[in-house]
Amino acid sequence: MAIRVNGTEVARPEDARVSLLDLLREHLHLTGTKKGCDQGACGACTVLLNGNRVLSCLTLAAQADGSDVLTIECITGDAGDLHMLQQAFVEHDGLQCGYCTPGQICSAIAMAEELRRGDPSYVTLDIAAGTQVVTRAEIRERMSGNLCRCGAHNGIVEAIEAMLAETAA
Repeated sequence: MAIRVNGTEVARPEDARVSLLDLLREHLHLTGTKKGCDQGACGACTVLLNGNRVLSCLTLAAQADGSDVLTIECITGDAGDLHMLQQAFVEHDGLQCGYCTPGQICSAIAMAEELRRGDPSYVTLDIAAGTQVVTRAEIRERMSGNLCRCGAHNGIVEAIEAMLAETAA
């Protein structure tokens, strides 16, 4: 089988020990996905695997065999413009150095889908409600696996709130 990365089929690496992160960065030269801690603690390497967020540093490329991987390089809005979340990050100062931004954006896109499905989080008040009330606490909890060393967390939360409000309208 093969792995579909941003819509293109790529061969699974021969070495079964290659992480998805190293496949993306070293073999495919897709450097938008960042190598932060290489231990699954920072979230800088977050990508979408079949629509779900994963830490690519902890995911073996072999585990993605037959799957769809979406990286920041392929996330765009209509007509190739910025995705609405990328635009919101700019408008709400959700980035400073930008190193964590690709992982934050991939994670927030998956988080929005989790909310649409009604998946509860640790801070969800009514897990039987189905549709979740989107509070800042809910966003912060769901994004807690993605760290920003620059301190742009407030702007990141505001950007996600703006994207969620726009998609709900």
